Amino acid sequence: MDNFIGEIRLAGFGFPPKGWALCNGQLLPVNQNQALFSLLGTAYGGNGITTFGLPNLQTRVPLGMGQQGGVNYPWGQAGGEAAHALTTAEMPAHTHALTGSAGGATALGPANNLLATPAAGALYGTGTDVSLASSSVGPSGSGQPHQNMPPYLVINYIIALVGIYPSRS
Repeated sequence: MDNFIGEIRLAGFGFPPKGWALCNGQLLPVNQNQALFSLLGTAYGGNGITTFGLPNLQTRVPLGMGQQGGVNYPWGQAGGEAAHALTTAEMPAHTHALTGSAGGATALGPANNLLATPAAGALYGTGTDVSLASSSVGPSGSGQPHQNMPPYLVINYIIALVGIYPSRS
């Protein structure tokens, strides 16, 4: 099976065969790879005069170019992140329910019990409203990034340096 110049394949071995290179972002000389440069240009790096870059698919997942959900994904764009720290703005609106009972309390201590109507007398007296300490109610969590990767298997992406020049028709 003949390959096209610039074609990318998966390889289950740890090296690129003759006429192929790893998709690791390396810069190649334009004067030694003119056909491939005419296809890739500087989409993946290089100065476009003496060098051009190969796609860097190390620790990346390829994504087909196009538009989805009003977001444009142009050819050569890289994005995403391996770890992410969620902010409250990224969370959907939600509430945390407080469980209680209108029935009478049967225990004096709060451990392992619900809020309930006291068995006898008033649990709280009348008084003035006060602000609770910020540590008693409010956001929690450390804000540390978490891994953002599904299960994976490491394999090599290789790109053809030589082969059939693809036609546009």
